[in-house]
Amino acid sequence: MRHRGLIFGIFLAPFHRLGDNPTLAMRRDIDLIEWLDHLGFDEAWVGEHHSAGWETIASPELIIAAAAERTKHIRIGSGVTSLPYHNPFLVAQRFTQLDHMTRGRAMLGCGPGALVSDAYMLGIEPAVQRRRMDEALDVIIALLAGETVTREADWFTLRQARLHLAPYTYPRFPIAVASTLTPAGVAAAGRHGLGVLSLGAGLPGGADALAKQWAIAEETAAQHGKTMDRREWRLVLNLHVAEDDEQALAEVRVGERLETVTYFEETLARPPGRAEDPLREGVAAGTTLVGSPETVARGIEQLIERAGGDIGGVMFRAHDWANREQTWRSYELFARWVMPRFQGSADAIAASNAWTRSNRDTIFRPNVDAIRRAYTDAGKPVPEQFDARVSGATPKGA
Repeated sequence: MRHRGLIFGIFLAPFHRLGDNPTLAMRRDIDLIEWLDHLGFDEAWVGEHHSAGWETIASPELIIAAAAERTKHIRIGSGVTSLPYHNPFLVAQRFTQLDHMTRGRAMLGCGPGALVSDAYMLGIEPAVQRRRMDEALDVIIALLAGETVTREADWFTLRQARLHLAPYTYPRFPIAVASTLTPAGVAAAGRHGLGVLSLGAGLPGGADALAKQWAIAEETAAQHGKTMDRREWRLVLNLHVAEDDEQALAEVRVGERLETVTYFEETLARPPGRAEDPLREGVAAGTTLVGSPETVARGIEQLIERAGGDIGGVMFRAHDWANREQTWRSYELFARWVMPRFQGSADAIAASNAWTRSNRDTIFRPNVDAIRRAYTDAGKPVPEQFDARVSGATPKGA
């Protein structure tokens, strides 16, 4: 059952710097999902990568299965399964099994494969990755609908393939397609009316392209007789929360630079940024949410406006910018002070407080008068502190 308002969660690539114990890092990732479940976060999307040394989870399905046994409510999906790397029949089988094992908490995120080095090792040319993702997605959707599929492509063959296990979730578990800055991802989602994971929202210029990309998804869906649901649109951003803006920036400054320079620039050959202070520039651009709960909440409101209206939720890219204690505290502050603003969970409490304050003379005055009469009927003076407290005055000596 879905609650009111936005959903929140993480996009766990993961990002772990070189030299970090990989065994402990994987356990820490599962611990984080368990912590988010405790805090009331809705989702966690777990990545698949096979090279470059930072994003060290090769099988999101294994993490999903392990984390599901330690959590109660949070939904856990692949963020994403690189479809060109797998026979689509086996992807459909594995996630149908996870759907049963998690009692409906599994999700399938799809993409063409983000790391060129992964595809290179598998002998897959970059030019065919998106086409293969589309071919695989067509098969997976058909299989999950109960169809028998016979299909031959240049990279897989299926003969009267059908799932012998129907999904636990009716009619099927959630499926979302990753989208960066090109129209390929949203177009693929539109062809089947699927959810969208907008990873480009956290990239320079990405927030300004959101409304246009959603329009492409809707146009493509209409061409194929499908509809898009904004509630299934998730924006993926960077986040860190502390008690005030400067503290938040100070906690992540070193880790953010280390990740950006060592991994994205020196390993993945992304051109280095030219800004003097890229972190503050990202915050100013609204693609990185680092600051106090109030600052982060305003940033989310601005992103919704730039997206052209309602969205389904926001996923935060999990990273090691800050230490463990600061990171976990960040998610706790977000759950306590930001979530209620977008989910309405504190609205009734605020309304009750406002009603009581506005009617306090009517509600509490008879009780005050009764207490005063009790003193006078007993022939005793009313304490000065009592009269001061009732009138709002400051008692002597206070």
